[in-house]
Amino acid sequence: MIAREQTMGRGRDGRSWISPRGAGLYFSIILRPDKLELSSWPLLTLMAALAVRDALEETVGLETDIKWPNDIMGDGRKLCGILAETIETDTGRAAILGIGINLDEHAFPLDLEGIATSVTELTGEKPNRQRLVQALVSAIEGRYKTLQAVSGKEETIDAWTRHSSYADGRHVRVATGAEVFEGVTRGLEPDGALRVETVIGELRTVHAGDVSSLRESNVQGPKFKV
Repeated sequence: MIAREQTMGRGRDGRSWISPRGAGLYFSIILRPDKLELSSWPLLTLMAALAVRDALEETVGLETDIKWPNDIMGDGRKLCGILAETIETDTGRAAILGIGINLDEHAFPLDLEGIATSVTELTGEKPNRQRLVQALVSAIEGRYKTLQAVSGKEETIDAWTRHSSYADGRHVRVATGAEVFEGVTRGLEPDGALRVETVIGELRTVHAGDVSSLRESNVQGPKFKV
């Protein structure tokens, strides 16, 4: 399902997702990964992040960073958010992937300019919405097929690691809701959880939470194809 506007858009932890008419691409898709065990379903968000990155590179030549687990970043600011929810249906369990991409500066309030950005700001022109949708659907189809292949989980984690500056060696602050701690990222677990080595040398596994960089100058900025 594709929407030009959302009046009750939601982000993680029940937060609202601002979705003004025509300013962003708001996309939801239902997936039924019958070849993926439930414990590996968190990898669907990593897969979706890779698909968004693929689509943006293909359509506007923009290379983006991925902040764990699935925020798409440009110039150190948030360009796209992804939310995955598991639901029970009459035909079995399914996952709903919601994707919101900021297309222009009207996609977010002025007071968020320091932490949010848009495709138009990063590239200098507003993208062709239809072309971006087609590329995104195609990219999801390809990445989803890969994820469910024999070695798909490993391939997905490897691809995510290659395209994320947050994967390894990044100084971060982690807020889980129950606590806040700092450390250095040390890769991903097989289910997509983030490994973080704390300042006292303890290796922590983060399954859910907010991760922020403590060295923003190292965030990858946008690059363009020549």
